[in-house]
Amino acid sequence: MLERKFSFRSKTAENRLIFQPMEGCDCLYDGSPSEITARKYARLAAGGAGILWLEASAVCSEGRTNLRQMLISEKNVGAFAKLADTIREKALAATGVVPLLFLQLTHSGRQSLQPLILYDNPVYRKAGVQYTVADDGYLDRLPDRFAAAAKLAVRAGFDGIDVKACHGYLLAESLSAFNRAGRYGGSFENRSRLFLRCAEAVAAATGGGTVLASRLGITDMVRKPWGFGTDEDGNADLTEPLILVGKLHAIGAEIVNVTVGNPYYNPHVNRPFRKGPYAAPETPQEGLARFYTLTKAVKAAHPQTAVVMSGLSYYAERALDMAERFLQEGVCDFAGLGRGSIAYPRVYLDWKNGAADKRNMCVLCSKCTEMMRRGEVSGCAVQDPFYREIYKGMNVCAK
Repeated sequence: MLERKFSFRSKTAENRLIFQPMEGCDCLYDGSPSEITARKYARLAAGGAGILWLEASAVCSEGRTNLRQMLISEKNVGAFAKLADTIREKALAATGVVPLLFLQLTHSGRQSLQPLILYDNPVYRKAGVQYTVADDGYLDRLPDRFAAAAKLAVRAGFDGIDVKACHGYLLAESLSAFNRAGRYGGSFENRSRLFLRCAEAVAAATGGGTVLASRLGITDMVRKPWGFGTDEDGNADLTEPLILVGKLHAIGAEIVNVTVGNPYYNPHVNRPFRKGPYAAPETPQEGLARFYTLTKAVKAAHPQTAVVMSGLSYYAERALDMAERFLQEGVCDFAGLGRGSIAYPRVYLDWKNGAADKRNMCVLCSKCTEMMRRGEVSGCAVQDPFYREIYKGMNVCAK
C-alpha cells in the first residue's frame, strides 16, 4: 500500500508516504530559506516520500513564532521557487521520484513574537506574557493574507497549500473561542468562521490546479470550553471536528492531516516520547491508540477526503510496517513521518529494500523540540552530526 500512487484532482503522489512539516527555525530574518534550510530539504528530498510537506510559513510578520520562521513574501518568492526546484532536482537524481510539495501557511497567534489571542484561556496563559486580544477587524483581514501567501506559493511552484489549524495557533484557537463575543466566538458557526474563510480564500486564490490541504487538530485534549473537540472532562468529542472536515471538503479541501493536542501544553499527546520534559500522565501506547481511533473515525465519516495518519515515529523500526497495516485497514490514505524523517531520511528507501537500520531511527528523545524551545535551529541532534554539534554547544553554553 505504501508504494501505491494517489491521485488528487490535479496532482498525483507517487506513493503514500508523507514527510511531515518539521519547523527548523533556520530561515533568514526575512523568512527566506537559508543554506541550513536548503540542506535539510535536500536530505529529505532524497528519501523518496510521495509528498514533502514543508514547515510552517507565516502569512504576516507579526504572526511569526521567531525571527527565523519561514515567511513567504513578494520580495523572496524567488528564493522559495529556487528551493522548490532544488528539492525536485535532488529527489529525481536520488530516487527517480519527484514528490509533491506542500507549503504550510500559518499565523502563530499566542505563540507569536507579539502574542495575539482570540480570548483569555487560563489553561494556556503564561505568567508575565502580555497578550493582545485580536479585534474582529484584524481577523476580517486574515483571509486576504492567507490568499496572498497562497498565490505566492503557487508562483514558487508548490503543489499544495496547507491552511494550518492545530496545536494552539491562531486558527486552531478560534475553534475553541466559546467565551469570545461577536462573530468569531460562541456558536460553532462563529468559531469555525475564521478558519473556513481562510480556507475559502486560499481555494479561490489558487484555483483547481493546487491541492487544498489542512493540518487539522481534531481535538486539543483540553477540557471544554478551553479546548476544541473535547467534552467538559477533557475527553475527545468528535461531533464538531467531523462537521468541520465536511465543511472543508465542501470548500474543496482534498486532504486532512490529522493531529491532536497542543505541544506547548500536552506534548505527549501529539508526539509520544520516551524521554521528555516531564512524566507523561499516560503511556505512549495510550497516545498511539488515540491516534488510531480518531484517525479511523475521521476516515470512516469522510471517505471522500484523503486522511493522513500521524504519530508514527514512535514505532521506530516498526513505523513503516505499522503504516502499511493502517493503510491496508483503510484507517488512512497516507502515512506521515515527522521526527522519524529528519532522523532517518532514507528510511522508506531502505525499508523497501528490506534494509532499514534500527540504529538510524529516531530515538524519541525530544532534543529537536528542546533546540527549538531554546531558540536554536532545530534538527536531529542524535543522528545528524551537524545538529549534534549545535546541541552540544548549546548545552555547554547553558552550564
